[in-house]
Amino acid sequence: MKKLVIAVLAVLFIAPAAMAKDWGAAVKLGAGQNDPKTMKDIYNGMLSSKELDKSAGYLSFEVLHEWALNDEANKLGAKIGWETYGVNKVDDKTFGGHIEENSDAFPFTVYYRRDNGVSKISWFGGAGVTIMHTKWETNGVFAGNNTSKNKVFPHLVLGAEYRFTEVFALGLDARYNINAKVKKDGATLSNRSGFGAALAARFYF
Repeated sequence: MKKLVIAVLAVLFIAPAAMAKDWGAAVKLGAGQNDPKTMKDIYNGMLSSKELDKSAGYLSFEVLHEWALNDEANKLGAKIGWETYGVNKVDDKTFGGHIEENSDAFPFTVYYRRDNGVSKISWFGGAGVTIMHTKWETNGVFAGNNTSKNKVFPHLVLGAEYRFTEVFALGLDARYNINAKVKKDGATLSNRSGFGAALAARFYF
């Protein structure tokens, strides 16, 4: 996974340096589909008193670079991000035990953007791949089930933004994750397949 991330960074940042023009960075707060099936099975399958907490939210940071095509309004872009998801967890209140799922993702996206300028709405659409890393931490009655797994899956994106100034835009980003289920030894460690949306504060420089 480290080699793939390094290769993507090299393509995104080093290769286009000679013709660099439009760079950007964004902070995004969003939510998406979340189906921790194995945790739900554990929650429903035991007679002890338990609590199941699910979080569909995520926080994301991304860096982008764009190239003008036939005119300044039509742009081709590439971006890479880091996302950290809310924790899913099961607590056994009767016997004492805890399972916690933590997931981080590194999405890489190539997109087309129609840049309509300041004080107007611009839109974009694209596709890419995401590297997802999921980790389970356990203790008590669940001890001994610590594990982790990586998964690479495709995604589609569509969004729009309103450009307040040359530097700042506020937008809504939608994404569809395709087959984002992370499984190991028959257990579903996480499943973020499906639709998600995020409010994005984007800065251009």
